[in-house]
Amino acid sequence: MRTPRRYPLSFLITLLTFLNVARADAPLVDFDRMGTVGLIGAFAGLDFFNSSSVDFSFDPSSSTLLSRSADGSLTPIASTNTGGIVSAGCAIGNTYYVAGSFSSIHNVTAPNVASYDPASGAFSALGAGGPNGRISALFCDSAHNKLWAGGQFSSPASALAVWDTKASSWSAPPFGGLQGASAEVLSITTNASQASLFFAGSFIANFGNASVLNTTNNPNVPFSRGATPFSSSLVPIPLEVAQIQGSPSSLDPSFNNIQNILCPVGNDGPGQTWFAADGNGAQITIRTFQSISASGVRLGNTFLNGRGTTAFTVTSLPDNAVQQLHYVDPATGQNQTCTISCPLSTDATVLYQDFTFNGAVSLTGVQVTLSQWLGPGPGLHLFQLLSSGAFASAANNKNDLSCFAPVPSNATFTGNWTELDANTNIPATTQVVLVSTVNVGTSPANGPSFTWMPYVSASGQYTINLLIPGCTDFQDCALRTSVQVSVFPGGGQAPTVTVVSQQNQNDVVQQIYNGPIVPSSPNFVMTVTMTLANSPAGSGQNGQYRLVADRIQLILTSANTTGTAFNGNGTAGNGKSSFGFLEWPLSLSSGAVTGLTNASETLLDVVGLSLFSALGGNAGIAAATGPAVAAVVHHPSGAIFIGGTFNLATLNASNIVVFNNSALTALSGGGLNGPVTSLALYGGTLFLGGSFTDTDANSTQGQLSGVASYDVTHGQWSPLLAGVNGPVNSLDIDNGQVSIAGNFTLIKSASSGSAGRESPGLALWNISNGEWVDEGGFLRGTLSFIGNGTAPGKGQQQSQILAGNIQSSLSFGASGFVLLKNGNDGQPEVTPLSMQLGDDVSAFTTTTNSRRSYHPRTTTTWLSRYVAIPQLFARQSTTTLAPLPPSPPAPAPAVLAGVFWTNTTNSEQVAIIGGNFTFTNGNTESAGVAIYNPSTSMLTPLQGQAINGTVRALVVQDTLLFVGGEFTIPGTGIANFAIYDLVHNAWESSGVPALQATSGASVVVRSLSVSSSKANTVIVAGSFAQAGSLPCRAICSWDAVGKQWNALGNGIQGDIASVAYAESNQNVLIAGGSVTLSGSSSDNVLQFTFNNATWSTVGDGLDLPGPVTAVTVNNGNWSSIFAAGRSVDGTSSFLAAWNGHVWISQGSAFGGTSNVSQLAMVPLQNQHSAQGIIEGLVVPSSGQVSSMLFDGETSIPYIVSASTSGSPGSVAGIFNSLANFSFAQHNFLATGVVILISIAIAAGIVFLLVLLGILWTLFSRRDEVISKFDPAEVGDDDDSTQHRPSSLLAHINAATSATILGSKVHNVSGEKDVTAEADAGASSAGHDPLIGPDASNYLRGGIVGDETGRRAHARYSFDGAGEGELSLAVGQELEVLDDHDPSWWYARDVRSRKEGVIPASYVY
Repeated sequence: MRTPRRYPLSFLITLLTFLNVARADAPLVDFDRMGTVGLIGAFAGLDFFNSSSVDFSFDPSSSTLLSRSADGSLTPIASTNTGGIVSAGCAIGNTYYVAGSFSSIHNVTAPNVASYDPASGAFSALGAGGPNGRISALFCDSAHNKLWAGGQFSSPASALAVWDTKASSWSAPPFGGLQGASAEVLSITTNASQASLFFAGSFIANFGNASVLNTTNNPNVPFSRGATPFSSSLVPIPLEVAQIQGSPSSLDPSFNNIQNILCPVGNDGPGQTWFAADGNGAQITIRTFQSISASGVRLGNTFLNGRGTTAFTVTSLPDNAVQQLHYVDPATGQNQTCTISCPLSTDATVLYQDFTFNGAVSLTGVQVTLSQWLGPGPGLHLFQLLSSGAFASAANNKNDLSCFAPVPSNATFTGNWTELDANTNIPATTQVVLVSTVNVGTSPANGPSFTWMPYVSASGQYTINLLIPGCTDFQDCALRTSVQVSVFPGGGQAPTVTVVSQQNQNDVVQQIYNGPIVPSSPNFVMTVTMTLANSPAGSGQNGQYRLVADRIQLILTSANTTGTAFNGNGTAGNGKSSFGFLEWPLSLSSGAVTGLTNASETLLDVVGLSLFSALGGNAGIAAATGPAVAAVVHHPSGAIFIGGTFNLATLNASNIVVFNNSALTALSGGGLNGPVTSLALYGGTLFLGGSFTDTDANSTQGQLSGVASYDVTHGQWSPLLAGVNGPVNSLDIDNGQVSIAGNFTLIKSASSGSAGRESPGLALWNISNGEWVDEGGFLRGTLSFIGNGTAPGKGQQQSQILAGNIQSSLSFGASGFVLLKNGNDGQPEVTPLSMQLGDDVSAFTTTTNSRRSYHPRTTTTWLSRYVAIPQLFARQSTTTLAPLPPSPPAPAPAVLAGVFWTNTTNSEQVAIIGGNFTFTNGNTESAGVAIYNPSTSMLTPLQGQAINGTVRALVVQDTLLFVGGEFTIPGTGIANFAIYDLVHNAWESSGVPALQATSGASVVVRSLSVSSSKANTVIVAGSFAQAGSLPCRAICSWDAVGKQWNALGNGIQGDIASVAYAESNQNVLIAGGSVTLSGSSSDNVLQFTFNNATWSTVGDGLDLPGPVTAVTVNNGNWSSIFAAGRSVDGTSSFLAAWNGHVWISQGSAFGGTSNVSQLAMVPLQNQHSAQGIIEGLVVPSSGQVSSMLFDGETSIPYIVSASTSGSPGSVAGIFNSLANFSFAQHNFLATGVVILISIAIAAGIVFLLVLLGILWTLFSRRDEVISKFDPAEVGDDDDSTQHRPSSLLAHINAATSATILGSKVHNVSGEKDVTAEADAGASSAGHDPLIGPDASNYLRGGIVGDETGRRAHARYSFDGAGEGELSLAVGQELEVLDDHDPSWWYARDVRSRKEGVIPASYVY
């Protein structure tokens, strides 16, 4: 049994601080003193915990802005509002401008455009009166201090706006904006001399006098002989949210859902058609519960199974009036009228028929009675309620998607608007309106605004009405004022402006426009805006006005479009028209030019004129599906390349053409087979991005996927390997590389299949080398934009700005391996592997040892007082070991081992890495092991057969590379342990007897190491039973000269996970795992002395919660050992320190699922004092801590990592080139907050790195401090003379641990006593191994009342010989009556009712 000692409370508090975790600036590890340092693991990206990337919260539903430094590292800057998009950016001086479609960025309200100051990190809005819609392009004119913005908006001008950075004001461009087609600018660039701007997009520019009024019609509306151009132009009212009943319905489940006929997506058939019940007429009733304006119904008959409706009647609701209908007889083409039993065609070639009312009717629903039919009964394939033309509600939840529409009607606003319910005076109906208040005296530019964008199916003559609720019902008449309503009819027409009073007491339908409407394609929308009037009516109430936004209503009056011709600025005229391209000399920007006069036409404007002609003029542009120019570049030779979405049939050119020698010319292969979104020019090479896969003639066998290059001089296409697997949105050229951003996840290695390397959203192509290169930072998401940042400072390189929907991002993209060294200000400098490692090469699954697992025994409900405790819980005579925790997941690419080697023939140092990965060298694919040359950034394979499996350990001795793990080498018979001659570049395939496993298990080599005390010897450790015919359990030595296996002592059983060395000549080997000596219980840590070839235990293995996965020795001192692992039941991880006397828990700041894979000692650069303490570790969602620093008191998060999927990665370890290096620091004395730490670090700083998963750091004294320590100060340390600790910290730990845990002397002889046997029995009794010795699972505090306490059980036996003490037996049931003291509790035996003091750590 254990005999606890009483101890001062201050010692307990000091030791408990080891369990705390700190989040603070990490100490500066001195990597340079370690030589060359490599960090390895299963990760694709990593970052340091104090980086802004780790603190940043990524929301993929918003657009995130990032900066990319010259070394490729990524830093998040800001995010937009949810749903926001960043599409463009550019810099003027030290200010960067970003734009797109957003309402705020970095929590700053900034509609669609903002400025960013990199120095302060601040974002600012750009004044009032800016673009009121999406911005697609920016151009920074530094010479004139102007920011040009292009997109799809109507104010301050159509599609274009200019921000004066000096005057801080917005204005329209000198020529008044661009209209026609979609009225959108997608690109703004300069000519080769940067003397003029190129505008590109979907617009029609006109010089002098020219007609631009063209018609557009949604091509998705199917043609039918039963409709007229007028009725085909009416937008169907969305009915998906209406109440719809069809009764009686068929019993056939494929035909009884009335919803199927509202907007069928397939032909007449099951799931697309509704049948009435056989032999019955039927009624279809629709109730919308709101007032709508309808003009008729659209019916499509069914022709299945001989069925069909032949006659019907339409009744409006709620007035129950039978409507007179007008229609075209599809058989004769004649106009007809009917009221009762209107005929429905049974001609299967008639897709549908439109039946219109006498005019627009206000109603809340309709009822259609099917009175006559063919076959078994009536039925319909299509039913739609036709609007009066088009419509848009102020409340977007009322703007549902209409049938055939590409987008629903939409409403946007600026300022604060709130919803109110308006009375409709119609029973069971409601109407939602939006209202906004504004202070009296506010200018229209600074006040709230509202924009409706109704979907309009086709061009035509329309009357547009604004519905204004009366002020009486809202009781806000005093607040009401007047508003200014602008209608943008499209087609190059000038907007109309109307001042409308909203002071009406009753509901009013106010006409705001009458004339031609030409919706923009491809969305087929037009725009109406409303702001406060320039001279608002009324005086307001309490200093405020109220603006009201309800619905707008478009009533089609004629399908014929006629109108006045307009210039780009809206003035009438007749002249030349151009499409999608306009050149504007910057010299005219400051002049008094207004409009596009003939004088403003340049020689290059013939590009747009030629495009207009090649597309077929107004009619051809209207008939085409959204033609647009998305990008333009000007080659110094004079050639202009134009990319976008278009098909020039007369030129046999698709999506890309070149303008040269005054004419448009097709590129070879007829252009590209998909849209081009971006262009970038580098010398004589044109790079293109978009949604294509090949030329239009398929001349490259599908190798131009998303990105391509074109030789301007020779007119030849070239692939970038095989491109990427998704659309490219943006290109940028920087430092001899093409940066490619878009919606892709993979760089393809072949035109077909899914093979390639992961590269989500961002890829880099080295132009001179013609190859893909590592992109630097780690990114998971899609990108909408990439461009150069602000001008670099002196001696700095250009940075880049990226934007997109980001799921996660870390500073460094790294494929399982990086080099570390001291950088600026002592911060770590990271050099990732220059290429990406590839897929999983494992041919078999790692198998854990088939040992009997630990299963806790059920706690006994009572114990006979006549049975002796030592007999009941005696140490078992046979060994039952808990299995080693399974190796942490290492999904490829994973680097799990590394070693540095200097080739003596050329004095060149290389890194040899091993793990679970593949890589390509030329045309050869290799796996498992690679040699990396940092000076050339080249990765080369080992010669001969490639490894098939996973490499877990590497070591070099002279010129021989030793490889261990779980693998085979096909064709050689080599498995799990191999030797490679680095001089002769060949595997040693003979003379190495294979390692063999125990029955039912697999061989795993986890550790390969060398000791300076054993020349020409490699220590091999892991899971195996023998080497060849030599019994050699878990650890064996290989004689590299004699080429034979030798056993290390005898008697060891189990599996070894980690090996370290002690003493200056490494004469003592420390092995950690799930191990034991013969006849012992689990020891977990053993030591082997080479001098006498004997094994012994390191302390009592029962003091460790479970198997050990990593060990290290403090500066060679065998009395200062650190071990980490997992509990027997696998639910928690632990870190413990051996002080030459006992194991002392250092707590566990990492999660229960963590795996500690390495412990290593590293030096520091700086003076480091104790950190502030917090309880628990909170890690942001963007990553998981993969390494931490532990300074003896606090745990400091150090590195986070991520896998290729963006899920948390892991760190396997570090390795360095210098076998011996100094830990000593000079010329400073570190002062800690805790006296224990300040004393320990006075002579130098040493950190314990726990790499995992978890990196820790420990301050420790050097051996020379021993001479200053008086052992007599320790007190009851019976073994201090035999095993004196090598540092003051270790000795203090020994003394305090003996006080807390009881004396546990290191037993060299292996003798055991009754107490040890009792302890072993207690350990195997099956009690919860997670309960801490301080009973931290219980709430501190006294028990109220003395009759009933808290139930508990004895963990250990206790003799209770002292006065007032209560003796304990393992499993004894207790009642804790008082737990005020953290060390000693007052308890009662529930059976004997005896009471007394017990040690708190002995119960659970």
